[in-house]
Amino acid sequence: MSSSDAQRFPVRGKSTTARDMTIHGGQVLSSYTHVSDQHSTFGTKIIVPNAREAHFVLDDFLGNATDLPLFEHATDTHGVTLINFALFDLVGKLLSPRIRDLGKITLIRDDTPTETVKRYPHAGPLLSTRWNEDLITECWPGLLRMAGSLKYGQATASLVVGKWSAASRQNTLAAALKEWGMLRRTLHAAKYLSDPAYRRKIARQLNKGESLHALRRDLHYAQQGAVTKPALADQTDQAWCLTVLTNAVITWTTEYYSLAVRQLRAAGRDVPDELLAHISPAHSENVNFFGVITVDVEAELAKLDTSGWRPLRPAQLRELGL
Repeated sequence: MSSSDAQRFPVRGKSTTARDMTIHGGQVLSSYTHVSDQHSTFGTKIIVPNAREAHFVLDDFLGNATDLPLFEHATDTHGVTLINFALFDLVGKLLSPRIRDLGKITLIRDDTPTETVKRYPHAGPLLSTRWNEDLITECWPGLLRMAGSLKYGQATASLVVGKWSAASRQNTLAAALKEWGMLRRTLHAAKYLSDPAYRRKIARQLNKGESLHALRRDLHYAQQGAVTKPALADQTDQAWCLTVLTNAVITWTTEYYSLAVRQLRAAGRDVPDELLAHISPAHSENVNFFGVITVDVEAELAKLDTSGWRPLRPAQLRELGL
């Protein structure tokens, strides 16, 4: 599973990607990141802060260069459109968003209102629109060709989503795409409302993304946390450097968590896997962000064990916070 969200960073000077936003106190740009359920960041894109985030959800999800077997993707309301619901399903993936005001969206039915209410006494009145199956049947080959173009990289997902989202109602293929998206959104809403475990899974994944936002904010402290490069290419390089640094911190913390858990279990302590599932490596209390640090490389290397790890601190010192 993965998730994606945008994070705002202040910008100094003129830039084509920056916009003045009163809520953020001046010029900002957006760094749109994709995060796996292992806390790793595998996608980073600089976008204009007032651009629709939903247009960029599929870009790094389909185009990532990692070995992650991604299938399901979570977003907040800003990443949701009918086009995205349809395209995720057509390329064989699953969009699982957390939608604000879920009770106000249009849900579709496949029968008359009377039969639907008879079959679903509680949910029937919410299914207000009948879906157009004939339209989907007529346009199905075109929908599959579009999905193939996305899946095999023949078209950029953000371009396709943006164009079809802005297409008029008179465009038959756009209408069919939105009709299929409405069907997928209805199925998602039914599962989201009826399955607490599904809701918790989505919330946990989105919380991982928020915790990594906080870590990136802490790491991005130079120039008072502002982006000073005016060109998009330089801003992208800076965003990817921040991603590499964030992943390095996550990896370091995860590895030493593993060493600590193995040592505790070897000492006879009970550390259940169910407990470890709720521990996040995205905290930053163990990171020294500021100052000039002189490192005696030879002395530090001499401290490493045969496997190349630094020794864990004794339990007594940990309890004293040393």
